[in-house]
Formats: sequence, structure tokens, C-alpha cells
Amino acid sequence: MKKYVETVGFLVFLQGVAGLLYEWTGWFRLGTVVARLDFLQGYALFVHIVLAVTGGALMVAADSIRP
Repeated sequence: MKKYVETVGFLVFLQGVAGLLYEWTGWFRLGTVVARLDFLQGYALFVHIVLAVTGGALMVAADSIRP
């Protein structure tokens, strides 16, 4: 279970960072899911920040899971 939570946290963190790269530089669109969702277009930067923080929190929280 610990490895699963770490993996999900890493993937969510990666989506957030890739989205921030896309918002700031305009490239790396293929790696982001939020950039493809039309209903989040006005909030994309905020959603990417939330994804990066949530992914980091999941990776940190995975350490407290007992094997």
C-alpha cells in the first residue's frame, strides 16, 4: 500500500509540475491533463499548483503508512 500511495503521489506531483511548465513556458502540453480539459481553462494555474502540493503531500504521507 505504501508503494502505491507513493506512486500516485509522484504521478500527481509530476502532473502539477508539468502543468506549471506548460503555463509558464508554453511547451510540454502533451504531458498535462489539465491543459486538455476545457472547463478548467480559467483555473489552470491554480489547479497545477494544487496538484503539485497534493502530490508532494501524498509522497510525504506515504512514509507514515505501516507496512
